[in-house]
Amino acid sequence: MLGFGTLTKKIFGTPNDRKIKATRPLVEQINALEPEFEKLSDEALIEKTAEFKKRVEAGEDLDKLLPEAFANCREAAKRSLGLRAFDTQLMGGIFLHQGNISEMKTGEGKTLVATFPAYLNALTGRGVHIVTVNDYLAKRDAEWMSKVYGALGMTTGVVYPQQPEDEKKQAYACDVTYATNNELGFDYLRDNMKSELTDMAQRDHYFAVVDEVDSILIDEARTPLIISGPAEDRTELYVSIDQIIPQLQDDHYTLDEKTKNVSFTDEGNEYLEQLLQKAEILPEEQSLYDPESTTIVHHVNQGLRAHKLFTKDKDYIVRDGNVVLIDEFTGRMMAGRRLSEGLHQAIEAKEGCQIQPENVTLAQVTFQNYFRLYDKLGGMTGTAATEAEEFAEIYGLGVVEVPTNRPVARKDEDDQVYRTAREKFDAVVKSIKEAHEAGQPVLVGTTSIEKSEFLSQLLTAADVPHNVLNARQHEQEAQIVADAGKLGAVTIATNMAGRGTDIKLGGNVEFKIMEAIAANPEGDHSAIRDQIEESHKADEQAVKDAGGLFVLATERHESRRIDNQLRGRSGRQGDPGRSVFFLSLEDDLMRIFGSERLDAVLSKLGMKEGEAIVHPWVNKSLERAQAKVEGRNFDIRKQLLKFDDVMNEQRKVIFSQRREIMEAEDLSEIAKDMRDQVIDDLVDLHIPPKSYADQWDTEGLYAAAIEKLNLDVPVITWGDEEGVDGDVIAERMEEAADKAMAEKAEAFGPENMRNIEKQILLQTIDAKWREHLLKLEHLRSVVGFRGYAQRDPLNEYKTESFQLFESLLDGLREDVSQKLGQVRPMTEDEQRAIMEQMMAQQAQMQQQAAAASAPAAEPAGDPIEGFDENDPSTWGNPSRNDQCPCGSGKKFKHCHGRLA
Repeated sequence: MLGFGTLTKKIFGTPNDRKIKATRPLVEQINALEPEFEKLSDEALIEKTAEFKKRVEAGEDLDKLLPEAFANCREAAKRSLGLRAFDTQLMGGIFLHQGNISEMKTGEGKTLVATFPAYLNALTGRGVHIVTVNDYLAKRDAEWMSKVYGALGMTTGVVYPQQPEDEKKQAYACDVTYATNNELGFDYLRDNMKSELTDMAQRDHYFAVVDEVDSILIDEARTPLIISGPAEDRTELYVSIDQIIPQLQDDHYTLDEKTKNVSFTDEGNEYLEQLLQKAEILPEEQSLYDPESTTIVHHVNQGLRAHKLFTKDKDYIVRDGNVVLIDEFTGRMMAGRRLSEGLHQAIEAKEGCQIQPENVTLAQVTFQNYFRLYDKLGGMTGTAATEAEEFAEIYGLGVVEVPTNRPVARKDEDDQVYRTAREKFDAVVKSIKEAHEAGQPVLVGTTSIEKSEFLSQLLTAADVPHNVLNARQHEQEAQIVADAGKLGAVTIATNMAGRGTDIKLGGNVEFKIMEAIAANPEGDHSAIRDQIEESHKADEQAVKDAGGLFVLATERHESRRIDNQLRGRSGRQGDPGRSVFFLSLEDDLMRIFGSERLDAVLSKLGMKEGEAIVHPWVNKSLERAQAKVEGRNFDIRKQLLKFDDVMNEQRKVIFSQRREIMEAEDLSEIAKDMRDQVIDDLVDLHIPPKSYADQWDTEGLYAAAIEKLNLDVPVITWGDEEGVDGDVIAERMEEAADKAMAEKAEAFGPENMRNIEKQILLQTIDAKWREHLLKLEHLRSVVGFRGYAQRDPLNEYKTESFQLFESLLDGLREDVSQKLGQVRPMTEDEQRAIMEQMMAQQAQMQQQAAAASAPAAEPAGDPIEGFDENDPSTWGNPSRNDQCPCGSGKKFKHCHGRLA
């Protein structure tokens, strides 16, 4: 009796069947348009593209345009490549355009499928990205499919590592751009580190088609892309400065415990300068006030703070040679949290601990969050159904299984389970040898490079010729995979290797033709092609007669999807083939999931050495085990993503602010808003609201205005005036600051001032973001321990990262206002000094270049005995390259030899 679920499926079809059925009317419309488009000339196909673009600009929906656009694209592919898309390929293209994953079996022509939605969506003029797993495939697919796009009047670009900037920009400016997931992610990060809009390469994140979508969005999504800057090792500087700070007296610095601030007095600066010059940290002729001294001043300030503001066993403790901060509110240790800008290193130097280098992460993003930037995403693979839940939950992508063009004729045999790995490998070698002798090509899948090489040794010992493919992302990969279908070929590959290249029975015709033409470039190319194509038919038939491609897997993978990928290499386009998995109880998966029970059952059955158990129940129990592992891995990835989402929101804010700054013509208003906010904060700190005049700290406010804004205003006098409160003082300070900035703008010139504001804003945002990333990194590494205190680590992370982000924005306002306050035009003397310095450097470089190009002189010596300059007979008989007998050190030909 049928179950209720099975019965409803029989009557109504599965959800997948209903999706397939819904596309059939569209496919019929495209097919009905074929005769009309066949009549068009090549130029008319390109004119159609122009017409479609105008219709899109006029507001016509892409869905309405789909049948005509697909018909035009099919005709262009037929003419340029000689390939007419099957109905199933059109279906795959429709699902991609709708923002789904098209699960299509190997050999169903996914590369061509991508051209249909790419062409349709590129009509918007926003650019489409087609994403591949390696650089070779990106270049191959771009070159191959550019013929189709070219026939439609569209441009194609390809992005690859170490590409010149101009070429990369041109590639992104094309209608369709092929690239790897890594390069797209890194370009996104690099773009958001640029300081000019014109330097940015990517223009939009509109629509992406991801090939091998499971590999890119699941397998490779565990690791974030990180751009790191070189962290300068300043260990010596920290230690040297730490030895100087204890020599300071109380009158050399001022300490404000209330605001936790410490700064040097004028006497302190002078004394410090002498100590630094004596320790040879500061050059004799250099002052602490010189721009070149910025780094030293920064480190000296941090050293002073480490000694005077941070107390051992109160603010921090030293544990196992590390400085661990203590939370001032809870008294809890904050393991992993570090103070930024070299302050933590200064404390480490003070305590004689090992100084940890500053880790500089400039930018980072996960693939999950990069690909979620796109307005619309589509994907293709042979295996996605097992991860459908993850695709739906994380990317909002549906998975549709597209039927094959021809029924699958591959025979999938039940797994063969052996008791030991040795018995299993004996059976594997025996099975390969039998197939090889029968002329059947064999593709052997292993789970690691190590196991590939071990099996290779066994086959060599058994005299079975074979190829080993384990160098992923290499151009040889395509050649080896293409040859894997030749009569009697044996190819060992790791399960993931060789994706993106078809295994054709009898070998790859195009590769054979290219090789023959390369060997005989002068011959008749068309005759060579005809001859090879004819002989290939016989090869193909011989392989089919031998049973097609035999896929033999030596182990089950943790993921069913990877096993299915390997199986799917056989039986393309209705070809015959078979697949089988050889397992042993010593395999990782079998060992972890209940092999003891199975071992006991096999012992009771009295299995003999070399015997295998073959039963559908074994397959079912293994699939359940794999599903459990997949579920656990999905939970891990989901949890990681939740943490990254917190940073992602902040990343979007920072990157969009950077973009606004780059796009803006005039940033004076933004700079003014920041400055006003800093003034309001300073006034609130020193003149608290609703406080009495005798509680005001006008002296502190005066000092802070000079330090933070380079603003010398009579705050103390204002505070003594009748009827003046904090608001009035803030207003006066804002007016004075605006006036000072207006004078600077006049001195620099408006255009220069706008440029200075832009650069200071961008540089400060970048510096603060780098520092923030480091703090988040340290927070992320320790927040998991909060779970022991019954607190949700994710909520703790959200709360603290938000506080850190708020402090980033506060610090940003302060730093920008401080830097703009300190900017001033150079005096004529300073300009002259810089010009003289540059000219001196140039002269020195010219002298060095002249010295380098002059012939090297030998060291001078004494003349030979009896040498007479006027009598050549006393010179001996030197050859032209010997030293001159006069003792000058020059060669004879350059000295007296010129006179002879």
